[in-house]
This record gives sequence, structure tokens and C-alpha cells, in this order.
Amino acid sequence: MSDRDFEPLGGETIHEGKIFTLRDERFRFTEDGAEVRREIIRHPGAVGMVAHDGAHVWLVRQPREAIADPDVLEIPAGRLDKDGEAPLASAKRELAEEIGKAAAHWEPLGSFYSSVGILDEEVHLFLATGLSDASADSGEQERIEIVPWPLGDLDGALAATQDAKTLIALTRLRDRLAGG
Repeated sequence: MSDRDFEPLGGETIHEGKIFTLRDERFRFTEDGAEVRREIIRHPGAVGMVAHDGAHVWLVRQPREAIADPDVLEIPAGRLDKDGEAPLASAKRELAEEIGKAAAHWEPLGSFYSSVGILDEEVHLFLATGLSDASADSGEQERIEIVPWPLGDLDGALAATQDAKTLIALTRLRDRLAGG
């Protein structure tokens, strides 16, 4: 047993919204019995898709009000917001909704936690290839510009974004294409 082991003691909901829940949680460290409180954002998780057709990687530009930026370059992505929907099924749905594409081949590129100090959101990344046209309506009012970025210029795409999921996904794609 490590002196870092802890057990949850429960807590209370501070805010419950459409996208996340904010909780005031308590924990006890098993080694010395010390108790701590943490404000934690509970989130259902998300998916991000690196879709490429051999010539282009398909990105999107959209406004992100949270950071006051009207033009953020990102991979297509979305929340795991349908009850019981597996990450891959969500990725397939979101790819059609965001860029109007379906993929014949899907490979997991791993997952990551976006901000482990305050948030439990796990983002599942997928590589989507063998692209074809598809359509789906998200029912949301999204302002998305589809950006076919040259696959040979992944370094340029990496330099043009500050979005964590996009940086991670494009780096994994670049490493994979380089044989790493």
C-alpha cells in the first residue's frame, strides 16, 4: 500500500448542467487518515477523430467561446452524450455530423485525460481512413468550417493549433506515418 492511496468519502453536487456536473468531493488517505476536499468536474467523456484520405487530414475550425477565440483549428470531436453509446459508435456518428464523412477503417489511437487535477473527462482518439461521404444532423447549432489540411504538412497543422486533443492526435498520427 502506498502513502498516496485514498478512498472516496462522498460529496455533494454543486452544479448539474447539460455538459458536466461540478461536485465537492471528500477523500481519505489510507496511510495517515488525512481527509481532503476537491472540487471535481464530472464529464461523460469525449471522442476525437483523426480522419485522413492519404492526401489530407480533415480538420475543423470553429468558435470556442470559453477561450474567446472565434477560429480554433481542431480535429473533429464530440462528447459521449448518448446513454450507453460506446466510444467507437460515438466517433462514427460525430465524424458524419461534423465533416460529412464515414470511414471504412477505424483504429484506436489511445485515450487521455484532459486535465487530471480538476476533471475526469477521458478523450478517446481514433484514426479513421477509407473515407467516403456521409451525412448526419447533430441537431445542434454548430458553426463549423471543414478544413482539408495537407497530410504532408502535419507540422504546420500542429503549429496552427493550441487545442490539446488535436495536438495529441496529430502527433500520434505523425509518429505513426513516420513508422514510430
